[in-house]
Amino acid sequence: MTSPAEAKRLDPQAKRLLDRIHAANPIPYSRLGAVAARELYKVSRGPLAPPAPEVAAVEDLDLPGPGGTLRVRHYRPHGSTASETLPALVFFHGGGFVIGDLDTHDVVCRLLANASRAAVLAVDYRLAPEHPFPAAVDDAVAATRWIAASTWALRIDPARIAVGGDSAGGNLAAVVAIALRDAGGPPLALQVLIYPATDLSAGHASHLTYAEGHLLTRDSVLWFHGNYLGDLARAEDWRASPLRATDLGGLPPAYIVTAGFDPLLDEGEAYAERLIASGVRVTYECFTGQIHGFLLMGGVLAAANHAVARAALVMRIAFGTARSPIPEERAHRDADRAAAEGE
Repeated sequence: MTSPAEAKRLDPQAKRLLDRIHAANPIPYSRLGAVAARELYKVSRGPLAPPAPEVAAVEDLDLPGPGGTLRVRHYRPHGSTASETLPALVFFHGGGFVIGDLDTHDVVCRLLANASRAAVLAVDYRLAPEHPFPAAVDDAVAATRWIAASTWALRIDPARIAVGGDSAGGNLAAVVAIALRDAGGPPLALQVLIYPATDLSAGHASHLTYAEGHLLTRDSVLWFHGNYLGDLARAEDWRASPLRATDLGGLPPAYIVTAGFDPLLDEGEAYAERLIASGVRVTYECFTGQIHGFLLMGGVLAAANHAVARAALVMRIAFGTARSPIPEERAHRDADRAAAEGE
């Protein structure tokens, strides 16, 4: 019987990148410790990213957070004016809740802002192990609430706010959407979840299928989760694992991206299926030849730029600044078929 890995073909650009990384034999994050891992991650992102595009403005803001001052980086898309009221994406960076920051995701935030013609507000939430779960959740919710309460000053439209992020950031975006629904608002127009971590038990089959050899290893996943949760039993809390939330109904529409050679593949797809079953409108796409983290690698992976463009298009449709190329009736039908067939 053909295994899932054998049935798919790794993208040639991704394979060349993995060959280079394997030849360099990098030290695993788990052996470096959090501080050194953060520095390695930051240094290694630069050569993989495309050139940073110009935007109209970038401003770092300080806002009150549950654990002290929170920094938020506000991007205004190229061609926009300071007085223009824009839709907005509140963005949470990836990095396993341990590494990553505003600088590691600066280029992708610029790209998303320009392509979607929306403001992007990237949140510098607290990292583990210094600030374990649920510190990142508390920061993400607080930042989103503050942004929604400051729309006049920020020149953003309160009716057109989305949340999004990659990997751990996708986890936080999904959790924020649930938390705000349960609290009665503020309302969100969309959730953009890029290869999201939705179940921190790491028990889905893809965690074993892609445990080694595709950049994100099982050793790293367990190290990230251990640093963030402390006690792995906390993975049962929906604020850590949104896939375990009892009710996913009434959430904003979702755009979910997975990568075919990613330990997080199955939990991202499972989250899309549960949302669809709960009556939430979902656009789900699997970049079948790609690896975890590919969104930041647009300098060497063409698929990263395609994913940014797709995410931006879905944002513009949700914000009412572009029309869907697929009639709404067909979009519903395709989503139902994907759920039924497990596509």
